[in-house]
Amino acid sequence: MTRTATGGVFTGIDGFTVSRMGYGAMQLAGPHVFGPPKDRDQAIAVLREAVELGVTHIDTADFYGPVVVNELIREALHPYAADLRIVTKVGSRRGADGSWIPSLEPEDLKAQVRENLQHLGLDVLDVVNLRMGTAEGTSDEPLAEQFGALAELREEGLIRHLGLSGVTPGQLTEAQSIAPVVTVQNLYNLAMRQDDELLDRCAAENIAFASFFPLGGFTPLQHDTLVDVATRLGASEQQVALAWLLQRSPAMVLIPGTSTLAHLRENIAAVDLELPADAVAELDTIGR
Repeated sequence: MTRTATGGVFTGIDGFTVSRMGYGAMQLAGPHVFGPPKDRDQAIAVLREAVELGVTHIDTADFYGPVVVNELIREALHPYAADLRIVTKVGSRRGADGSWIPSLEPEDLKAQVRENLQHLGLDVLDVVNLRMGTAEGTSDEPLAEQFGALAELREEGLIRHLGLSGVTPGQLTEAQSIAPVVTVQNLYNLAMRQDDELLDRCAAENIAFASFFPLGGFTPLQHDTLVDVATRLGASEQQVALAWLLQRSPAMVLIPGTSTLAHLRENIAAVDLELPADAVAELDTIGR
């Protein structure tokens, strides 16, 4: 049975197709994205509800937990629906103290891909994003060696599609000289608009732009204008922020995260919120 994709679908290059409203699984881990969830049963329920509501795009990584989140996804959803696309990331590991340790050696990137396959219970990964930047920002260091290692696994049939996370326009161009890039996952939201030009480029080149921290991440979005618009429209501030992103560009796909069913449903309901032109104009001033 074909499900109705939440928020419609984005169909990009290389046959990559996902629901525009996806789900980011990072928050299913414990505090600071480390250790087991506070409520394992609810974590499983959130994943299953997301898929039942039409989400066909789940964002994850083996370094969430670590391993914890991918194993939750496997427990909740395996065998996976035919139209479900699980997008994972490589390029980092976790220390015993929960620290984030960049890990970009080509051989370790390949090992991370195989670990994702094992923990998700897959023979082929739908999408692997090479994580270059961090939550704090990007750097324009070369990535050919790292991306080339992932391209080799794509040629071997272990990965269907390749993407990038935390990258600059120059890094996107460099990666495209090696293999097709179907998605770029960068920090972008109402208040953080530094990638406006990159988002427009992705739209022009039919590349999905996945906004991470669409609601501000560890520092939730707060702005009087957002409050005013939400109050006027009878919606939550989070719904308005997500609706603005969906209307910002046809290439935009969202991966808001949550560990509760109520918040999941609230986020997904944002796809039905049509922002009038005057509200969009007001919201546009927040990040400028």
